[in-house]
Amino acid sequence: MEQNFSTAELAGKLNAKPEVGLILGSGLGDLANRLAQPVTVPYCQVPGMPLSTAPGHAGQFVAGYLAGKYVLCMQGRLHAYEGYSMGEIAYPIRLMKLLGINRLVITNACGAVNREFAPGDICIITDHINFLGGNPLTGPNLAAFGPRFCDMSQAYTPALREAALAAGERLGVPLRQGVYLGYAGPSYETPAEIRAFRVLGADLVGMSTVPEVIAAHHCGMEVLALGLVTNMAAGVTQEKLSEAEVIRTAAQKAQVLQALVTEILANG
Repeated sequence: MEQNFSTAELAGKLNAKPEVGLILGSGLGDLANRLAQPVTVPYCQVPGMPLSTAPGHAGQFVAGYLAGKYVLCMQGRLHAYEGYSMGEIAYPIRLMKLLGINRLVITNACGAVNREFAPGDICIITDHINFLGGNPLTGPNLAAFGPRFCDMSQAYTPALREAALAAGERLGVPLRQGVYLGYAGPSYETPAEIRAFRVLGADLVGMSTVPEVIAAHHCGMEVLALGLVTNMAAGVTQEKLSEAEVIRTAAQKAQVLQALVTEILANG
């Protein structure tokens, strides 16, 4: 099985067995710089691992110690808009599971559908709506990872969400909670789509996270997802959406999000 071979290749480059997986979203990759005794493994050095082509994504694994835990970071994720299938996007999640990782922390940069949210807010994702047009569990079931039909009622682990709220209180960081809608992109959503998403109950919108969460939950991982609001979604204001705005806002709030993730790991 190719994934087992990739596991051996990646495990052989690390200093220890990782306990936690971290996926770092757009503009949030600097969290990897906080790791002690870091080891960097470009995706191209892991057989079978797709390459990240999104702007601002380094496309490498970085392993090291954070808050006393040995973690494996994806410094750059995979997206459907890059042309990858849902299965390819799930590949590194399953790779992490084979390495022995049972807890996954996902961060992303996202737009606010909820008018009460504002750029710079950090939101604990409580649920999602899948508008990506696919599911990583489609096709033959990989029974070694999980069941054919995967219950998704608690895909975002309640205990980790509570731990995030407690960490926010300790740090004095106010946190939102809301539903994330995954949209394929790469074009941003239209104002009409955002109005429809709001009716459906979405608070946030973005182009990632959903397939990773589905794959991780299918694998039996605990999952925490944190969205950093980088812009108001289309039509909420008169501002045009741009990648530059996303990266700029993410950079401004990255230190706060990094501190929050570190505090969660230190006490979890």
